[in-house]
Amino acid sequence: MEHIMSVFSKPTVFKPTTLVGAIAFAMGLSSTSFAATQTSDTTATLSPIVVTASRSEEKIENVPARINIIEPNVLEQSPIASLPQLLQTDASINMVQSGGYGQAASIFLRGGNSNQTLVLRDGVRLNSATSGAASLPFIDTTDIKQIEVLKGPASVLYGTDAISGVVQLISKTPEKTSAFVTAEMGENNTYKSVIGADLAEDGFYAQVRGQRLETDGTPVKDVKNAPNAAFDQKGYSAKVGVDKESYAASVDYSENKGSSDYDNYGALVSQDFKNEILNVKGRLNVLDNLAIHARFSQFKDEIDQNNSPDFVHSKTQESEIYSQWGFTPNQNLLVGVTHRNIDGDILSFGSPYQEDIDSTGYYIQHKYDQNGLNTQIGIRVEDNEKFGAHTVAQGSVRYQVLPLTSIYANIGSAFKAPTLNDMYGYGGNTDLKPEESLSYEIGVDQKLAYNISTGLSLYTTKVDNLIDFDGVLNQMNNLEKAKMEGSELYVKWQGENLFTNLSYNYVRAKNEKNDEDLSRRPRQNVSVTMGWEDERYTFSTTLLANGHYDNSAYDKAQIPGHLRVDMHGQYKVNKNVDVFANIQNVADSKYSTAYGSGSYYINGGRLASAGVTLRY
Repeated sequence: MEHIMSVFSKPTVFKPTTLVGAIAFAMGLSSTSFAATQTSDTTATLSPIVVTASRSEEKIENVPARINIIEPNVLEQSPIASLPQLLQTDASINMVQSGGYGQAASIFLRGGNSNQTLVLRDGVRLNSATSGAASLPFIDTTDIKQIEVLKGPASVLYGTDAISGVVQLISKTPEKTSAFVTAEMGENNTYKSVIGADLAEDGFYAQVRGQRLETDGTPVKDVKNAPNAAFDQKGYSAKVGVDKESYAASVDYSENKGSSDYDNYGALVSQDFKNEILNVKGRLNVLDNLAIHARFSQFKDEIDQNNSPDFVHSKTQESEIYSQWGFTPNQNLLVGVTHRNIDGDILSFGSPYQEDIDSTGYYIQHKYDQNGLNTQIGIRVEDNEKFGAHTVAQGSVRYQVLPLTSIYANIGSAFKAPTLNDMYGYGGNTDLKPEESLSYEIGVDQKLAYNISTGLSLYTTKVDNLIDFDGVLNQMNNLEKAKMEGSELYVKWQGENLFTNLSYNYVRAKNEKNDEDLSRRPRQNVSVTMGWEDERYTFSTTLLANGHYDNSAYDKAQIPGHLRVDMHGQYKVNKNVDVFANIQNVADSKYSTAYGSGSYYINGGRLASAGVTLRY
């Protein structure tokens, strides 16, 4: 977990009932769409552009896979909203967070493990070298333009950890010279302020951002007189670059640090966190149809305990070079090599362990797009100095069978190397083999009358050499085979101003050895957003519902299903001023998220907030 200590004074305490009532009244006049995921467009004519599936810009309806977008207007509606809160609006994701702000959060995408989803920021790997998962509560979204959630295997382009899919945060690039300041305040003494400035002229740009968030927090455990778990963070980012037709280059740096309280076997303790991203990229158009791309990135993720000498320090460095060759007007060849170094340094309960692992991946992908037919075929060979060479492949196709109907299918393999915790933590095993998976998916997308569109996907993923704790041997081991079978359905309607988006996911994630459901994977999730949007007013209400699920294989605790409603609103006073209001969990329902050390972890409850953005 990660958190930050505040040096600023706290804002005036709000009376919750007063604040919620005022915000709810305001939302009767105006509001905003917080959860417009599932490839939703603000208008029926616009089509989002995505890059994660192929490393090149393409319209989302041409991608031969299922991909969801959390769009720019959604991200701007509540600076306070954390990354776990944003991601849980996707019905294919079960987000398990042990409390409110700053508490441990795990992402279960399409029934996969929390460390089987790769999290990126502009291509920079954010998954920890120690746990294998990204520290979601400590990733700031201040500078993010959109979030792309690619479902299904993606190891051909991205290597290890992408068995279930990829979550990629796409940062903003300045398009005009401007400046802004945003402030949002809410219940539990929660506030966030953001300040930024952009410079853009003749292809050259520069950007700077600063942010600070602080909250008194809420109880983490469902026990009498449980204390609040405070959280605060501050950070900044800077970007400078040039983007010309024949070449481009950029340097991007960001730092986010803070402190967090969390429950440790019934006691509230604290920790400090710091994450740091450096991303240097370049592009050179050698020919009109041939471009060479290069990247060097570094991600540091550090956590230091304040109640003990324990720490977890992780550093990932990547160097990558790849070419994109459009050798015909309808065919593109992507060829690249990535070298990765993962360095972990841990002191856990007084026991140190450290590992430094190099891995080099070589990949090639062919893309074809003509007359409504889009195909992608790729292969990757990953040479890991500790686990040897692994080959993965993927093939996918989308075909426009009718003007309003398209179908797609894909098959792909993926892998995930054991983490440092798997090998050296409690019950660690240095003889572990990497997990290997094979996934199948078919789907259809249909446009209907009255600007209604719908789609259905069916998928299966099988995982061999699943890494789990062996209670008999009392250590980590390659135990069983796992199988995830599911389906996704979406329906969206875009009127002149009114809009509705519904997404539904069913998945059965099971241990094939004993046919038992895997922990913390509800079989059913639903997300529904309804709202209004015009040039000045936006209003939306989002309903999220999750089914019940098992807490873990080592207890008999059941996590009940839950339902929550969020409301969001915005009013554009003029081109320079926006005012907005948000209520997360309108009913203030205290639902359970997980179980541990004799009691249930609970969500953060209701958070009503209001804010303003001033632009120049």
